[in-house]
Amino acid sequence: MKIGLSRGRPQDRIDKIERVSRTPNDPTHAPPAPRGAGFKWVLMLGALAALPAITVDMYLPSLPTVAVDLNSTAAAAQLTVSGMLLGGGIGQLVIGPFSDRFGRRLPVLLGVAAHVLVSLACIVAPTIEALIALRVLQGFFNAAASVVAIAVIRDRFVGAEAARLLSRLMLVIGVAPLFAPTVGGAIASRGTWHLVFAALAVIGAVLLVIVWRFMPETLPGDRRRIAGPRGVSAGYASLLKDKKFMAVAVIPGLGQAVIMSYVVGSTFVLQEEYGLSEQQFAIAFAINGVALVGSAQLNAALVRRVAPVRILRLALVVQLVLAGVLVAVSATGAGGLVALLCVLWLVLGMQGMIPANASMIALTPYGHMAGTAAALMGAMQAGLSGLISPLVGVFGGTGVAMASVMAFSIATAVTVLAIATPAYRRGGAWGDAS
Repeated sequence: MKIGLSRGRPQDRIDKIERVSRTPNDPTHAPPAPRGAGFKWVLMLGALAALPAITVDMYLPSLPTVAVDLNSTAAAAQLTVSGMLLGGGIGQLVIGPFSDRFGRRLPVLLGVAAHVLVSLACIVAPTIEALIALRVLQGFFNAAASVVAIAVIRDRFVGAEAARLLSRLMLVIGVAPLFAPTVGGAIASRGTWHLVFAALAVIGAVLLVIVWRFMPETLPGDRRRIAGPRGVSAGYASLLKDKKFMAVAVIPGLGQAVIMSYVVGSTFVLQEEYGLSEQQFAIAFAINGVALVGSAQLNAALVRRVAPVRILRLALVVQLVLAGVLVAVSATGAGGLVALLCVLWLVLGMQGMIPANASMIALTPYGHMAGTAAALMGAMQAGLSGLISPLVGVFGGTGVAMASVMAFSIATAVTVLAIATPAYRRGGAWGDAS
């Protein structure tokens, strides 16, 4: 089993795509991006891709106040979060094909504009039921931001360059949610939770202006898919039947399950099991966020010299080994809190080298329906993380439970990649896994 990194000239299909000129209707074609445009794309697309996470995280500190102000319960208030996630999953599946049909600018402009309007409506929501319904709509519409951001990258970049740009996006996507709860709490403390939605409306309005002025249409008319409901269904069916696409596309979802298992479990593990204060936990959480962002930037540099599939297959194996160590440390208490934090930092750090490479490997053959493919990947991310991460609480919410669920997710990703693709087979070339 060959899993080492190779510094030789990659022979993978992805790298061949980068070296061979394609016709505009070729699924693997991507028009050349303007020289020096990378930084602008990172900021703009990163902000778009982070909008759903910011919309969730800025609101989290307000949950107790929402329950009191709207004469509801904590469980009902939490539905305003899960409702938005549900709306986001549905929105991705609808908006992705819509962007393949009508281009990228129209869906993102309509989606972000609707996000602004719904945010304003949330300010005057009279009941918890109304707020839940509005949050479902908010999730549906701001899904346009994340789906289009990924589709635009596929429109303009392929292979290693696309993986590099996605890794750079992690700097924006990863940092924004780290600070969003703090910012949201500070805003709510100066007034009420209504001000948080006012701030979300302002953020959406700023993004709307930026997209209107600076984001060109990246999907020309001759590359659009003219498809009605049957065509959309056929597109999703073709993706679901593509074993190799599904094998790689599911990996970011399993990675999201790793992160969410850590998020939902770390509060209880570090504060209740290991006795950290709220401030100490916040510091530890931020340091782990640095691991995610930093490794993504390392990946951005590596993909210039090493094929994305080589990084992916090695990073997953290393992460699985580290997750096994994390389970052992959690179960035995060996090394105490210091050992737990160090191993956890390494496990999360490896995660930054996985989703960008997997996403671009999966999307490369589907440039002709990048919106649909990105939507299916996004829906799987939401679905898998939503199904797997609650297992941490089901199994007791302990350090062992958290580490075991994380390890299970990683082991599943390695198994899927090994069985459904030639990534770990001796002599297996990714070109055979088209």
